[in-house]
Amino acid sequence: MAAASRSRAVVSPWLVVRWHKNPRRRLSARISGERFGMDYLLKTEASVYSFADLQRDKTTVWDGVTNPVALRNLRAMKPGERLVIYHTGDEKCAVGTASVVSVEVTDPKVPQVKIRVGKAIGTPKTLAEIKGSKLFADSALVRQGRLSVVPLSPAQLGFLTGE
Repeated sequence: MAAASRSRAVVSPWLVVRWHKNPRRRLSARISGERFGMDYLLKTEASVYSFADLQRDKTTVWDGVTNPVALRNLRAMKPGERLVIYHTGDEKCAVGTASVVSVEVTDPKVPQVKIRVGKAIGTPKTLAEIKGSKLFADSALVRQGRLSVVPLSPAQLGFLTGE
């Protein structure tokens, strides 16, 4: 039996409950105030739409994504989730933060994700620094270099933003 079928997780903003088939581990619950949403990295070519453009516009609809996995990640976004803006091309570094304002998925092939600018990252993390970190060993950011919307763990987000 696969490990995934042995346990299920039920997640709410304030409670995580994991149910196991093993009676000794039947129920384990953790109540805390920590955040359980997903964080994402959005890639953009600086010459097409840069973080400076987002700072000027304050909000924008993130579009132009065609990769099926990236589209799935866009559709999974929820308002309030944190984002890291990453410049591709010559820069290849994480340059700023943003947050999801709203997600409109009336057409699954063209999700409309409105984002709001956050703050610039004090010391941008380069691709070389990201690849050198053990935090990103299994990340789609390193494994699938052409993926333009990448989920991040809280530790990865902290590494990129310096928090």
